[in-house]
Amino acid sequence: MVRSLVEALAGKLVRLEPLAREHEDALWEASRDVRTWRWLSFVQPRTRDEWRAWMDDALSQRDQIPFATLVGGVVRGSTRFLNVRPHDRSVEIGWTWLHPDAWGTGANIEAKYLQLEHAFESMGCVRVEFKTDALNERSRAALAALPAAFEGVHRKHMIVRGGERRDSAWYSVLDDEWPQVRESLRRRLREHGVLEAGHRDERERERDDDRR
Repeated sequence: MVRSLVEALAGKLVRLEPLAREHEDALWEASRDVRTWRWLSFVQPRTRDEWRAWMDDALSQRDQIPFATLVGGVVRGSTRFLNVRPHDRSVEIGWTWLHPDAWGTGANIEAKYLQLEHAFESMGCVRVEFKTDALNERSRAALAALPAAFEGVHRKHMIVRGGERRDSAWYSVLDDEWPQVRESLRRRLREHGVLEAGHRDERERERDDDRR
């Protein structure tokens, strides 16, 4: 099962913990703002039974690795690796949502940094892909800012939110693009005050040692 490929991923602000039943109550509270669900493919769960069904679905996917996203030690959302394809050395990052009080804090930037770093440097991926609703301007701007390469729109790609027909915009980052993307993300984390100027973490020092 691919879930065994990942343990918790920890940054300065964000910690991504493999999704477990112990996160259910805190995620329920974090998921109550309707703005969180505007562009997700499911209709917002309205009852605890519906939320338990969402958890059941997330935990049952055999080609996905779901996480609870903790911001400052508090559960504020979720994200996943999905479409994990070890043979192709490829993975998708998606199903990302955060409570609006974490928007603009640098939390999503650091979560993407942690996931991309793990995909390229631990899982050995050569491609990380993303898809989003073509009408979701906020998500598309965030992906372009990584920067991820825009690959086009799959028209009438999915039926979402109980019957809406969705066009999906696709983006990707490749292994030889990762060093540039990594530096871009680190610069933005410094701008948000998540990283201090000149900060070098243990993983960076290990990379430098490997080059010597």
